[in-house]
Amino acid sequence: MRHVGTVPLETDRLLLRRFDPLDAASMYQNWASDPQVTKYLTWSTHESPEVSQGFVNWCVGQYALPNFYNWAVVWKETGAVIGNISAVKCEEAIEEMELGWVLGRAWWGRGIMTEAARAVIAFFLDRVEAHRVCAGHDTENVRSGRVMQKAGMQYEGVRRSGGRNNRGIVDAAVYAILREDPRAEKPKIFPQTP
Repeated sequence: MRHVGTVPLETDRLLLRRFDPLDAASMYQNWASDPQVTKYLTWSTHESPEVSQGFVNWCVGQYALPNFYNWAVVWKETGAVIGNISAVKCEEAIEEMELGWVLGRAWWGRGIMTEAARAVIAFFLDRVEAHRVCAGHDTENVRSGRVMQKAGMQYEGVRRSGGRNNRGIVDAAVYAILREDPRAEKPKIFPQTP
C-alpha cells in the first residue's frame, strides 16, 4: 500500500480533516459523553472533557505517521465537529484497511456516515491502493450495518462471539469491499498528491 496519512477529504456536506486540540470539547459534547452513542463501541463513554482532550492530543501526535488515519467529521453547514471515522486496523500482508466510525446522536438518520464512509473507502482503494476495506458491527447495531451496505460494502457473514464492545462479547457481522468491486461514487473533491 502507499500510505499518505490523514489528508483532508471533502464531500457535498462534509469535511473530513485531522483533529485539532480545540476539537476535544465538541467531541465530548457531541458524542463521546453519550452512553447511547458509545453503547456498541470498543471504547468507554468519556467521563470528563479531559478524557476527550487526551484522545484528541494522542491523535495529533500520531498524525506524523504515514499509516495513521483518523478524521474528524465536520458538518460544513455549521462547521461543527460531529463525529469521527478512522482506520482502526491495517493489515499490510493482505493490503486491508478496517474502518470504524462514530457520529453524534443529533445527526443520526441523515446519511452522514454513509457519505463519510464512501469518501474514505474511495481514498483507501484509489489513493492508498488498499486491496480490501472492511468493517464490522455488533449484530444488534443494525444502523451501522446499513451504513456499510449503503457505502457499497458486501456482507460476508457473522463471527459468532467474534467481537467485544461495551456490551461484552458479541456476535460481529463483517462487511468488505475490494478494489475491483463496483462502487456507486467517489468523493467530488479528492486530495492531490502532496
